[in-house]
Amino acid sequence: MTKILSLSDVELPAIYNSRIKERFNEVDLVISCGDLPYYYLEYVITMLNVPLYYVHGNHVTELLDNSGQLRANPWGAINLHRHVIYNRDFNLLVAGIEGSLRYSGEKYQYSPAAMWRMVLLMAPRLLLNKVIYGRYLDIFVSHSAPLHIQDDKDYPHRGVAAFRWLISMFKPKLHLHGHIHLYNPLLPWKTQFGETLVVNSYGYREISWPVLQTSRFNS
Repeated sequence: MTKILSLSDVELPAIYNSRIKERFNEVDLVISCGDLPYYYLEYVITMLNVPLYYVHGNHVTELLDNSGQLRANPWGAINLHRHVIYNRDFNLLVAGIEGSLRYSGEKYQYSPAAMWRMVLLMAPRLLLNKVIYGRYLDIFVSHSAPLHIQDDKDYPHRGVAAFRWLISMFKPKLHLHGHIHLYNPLLPWKTQFGETLVVNSYGYREISWPVLQTSRFNS
């Protein structure tokens, strides 16, 4: 059984803590759904010493490294954006798409047509996965939620129709997203949609794979 730690949107003392290794000693894999600073993700990688996959959110701060070069990625992490990756160690097929729908014209925001284009460009690889591995995809990672599933009514936080189609068509067992801040504890943070469990990773979630048991910590 693989233990996954999923993160997004807000820094928490339970994660950025010298006892993180003790608290999450069974974690095998970390997935970030965006809008977290690089130092936070790099701390997790350093302390847990496990692979970390990520997509960017819609708020990304590009930094100068020690050599004066601009960087827009956390050191040691694997960017899933527009990639379909097979992790042989855990027998997992993982894919991701960054950002949100466009609302202010900033970087890491995309039109609905651009989201559809990115999803459709991944489709041939997903179809090939079915031939090679007997399934299309295990985990889909995004920053934004799928349309009408845990999304919000305001324009910046509306869900992505292309993501809803992807999980309906290719049936990953898990879709991890962020972007929707759950200040109200009564709001849903997991939804079963067909064969896919959609999980809002706001704060953090601990997930046992393939038995999808989730827990939360958002304060």
